[in-house]
Amino acid sequence: MSKSAKPGRKKLDDFLFDDWIVKEYRRTNGGFTALILLISTANLGVVPLRSTYTHMVGDELDWHQFTLLMRGAGVPWDGVLIVPVTDEDGGPIEDQRAVEELRALEDRVNEDRMAVNEGHFFDNWGRRMKVEPATVN
Repeated sequence: MSKSAKPGRKKLDDFLFDDWIVKEYRRTNGGFTALILLISTANLGVVPLRSTYTHMVGDELDWHQFTLLMRGAGVPWDGVLIVPVTDEDGGPIEDQRAVEELRALEDRVNEDRMAVNEGHFFDNWGRRMKVEPATVN
């Protein structure tokens, strides 16, 4: 059974992971592959810690369940970057392509921390985040 996005939110309708995943699943019309990077934001850094991918074929996953799954990585993390990828016809991509795209994503984030803004970046409470450029005081 599909969960519904919370009614009454307009501008913040994908601010929380639970609402975002419902919208993303509907947008992709048949699922997607989620490229996932667990991130440390300690000391104002953006450091990838662990990565994986999963094929999303429903929108039943909520933030609590997601964090339980991510505990398996065995590292404390501050944020998670999720980049949805679909096949040319819609739906999840093949495993080999997911591995290749995940490695390319890791490289982009390692080269430029602003790359996390290419996807959906959430803090460890499931709230949307964005990385801002560093400025000189």
